Amino acid sequence: MVPLIDTHAHLTDSDFAADLPAVIERAQAAGVTQMISVGTDLPSSRRAVELAGRFPGIRAAVGWHPGHAGEAPADLRDELRALASHPAVAAIGECGLDFYRLPSRMEQGTPDDDERIRQRQTVLFQQQLEVAAELGLNVVVHTRESFDATLACFEPFAGRVRAVFHCFVGTPAEMRRVLDLGSLVSFTGILTFKNSATVRETLAATPADRFMLETDCPYLAPVPHRGRRCEPAFVREVATAAAATTGRSVDEIASDTGSTARTFFRGLN
Repeated sequence: MVPLIDTHAHLTDSDFAADLPAVIERAQAAGVTQMISVGTDLPSSRRAVELAGRFPGIRAAVGWHPGHAGEAPADLRDELRALASHPAVAAIGECGLDFYRLPSRMEQGTPDDDERIRQRQTVLFQQQLEVAAELGLNVVVHTRESFDATLACFEPFAGRVRAVFHCFVGTPAEMRRVLDLGSLVSFTGILTFKNSATVRETLAATPADRFMLETDCPYLAPVPHRGRRCEPAFVREVATAAAATTGRSVDEIASDTGSTARTFFRGLN
């Protein structure tokens, strides 16, 4: 059995507070030997670094999620640079843009409020891209209802930084736009959902060495675990779905996505 890598897990989430050692044991029993624990702000990023020091096979991604942009310092760069210099850090992220819950859409503000949030998210994303470029790290990108704007922010850095557009649900044409910038896409348990034909179509069109697999746990548990807390062990179900979609074996999927992850993330072995 070829080992698998969960390239995007939120292991510092409170959902794992009571039983994280058991969660990691189940992952290892399922052949998931390495995990990237992803931060969503500086406190969770610091905890991700601490986890990487406690558990073999865990590395950290450090960054600030756009959904929390309003809570971020005006200039994140110094603190992020210091944290990202830790040897346990494999990438910057998750960072990006998220226009799904703008105030006017939630009936909690005006279009002017929306624009202020867009601008704040953009500045925060650019700061993290600058740090990534300075340190030679790649970035884990979140984009929701903001694909064109996310690409526009990233493009000036594409010659110095590679990105993985995580939890990718875009079309084959959008996937090709990401790949044309030298970057990657990553797929979650959404592959297993009945209403996700477009995601499976996109995966089928993606070259074997240009995508990775993830759980995004504790969210998006794949079939047959829907409705439960997701955890890294379930990346095996994601790999099984990817194999069925592409007509390849699970071991082939594990081998190719593992090689891609080891090239993308600093310090994976």
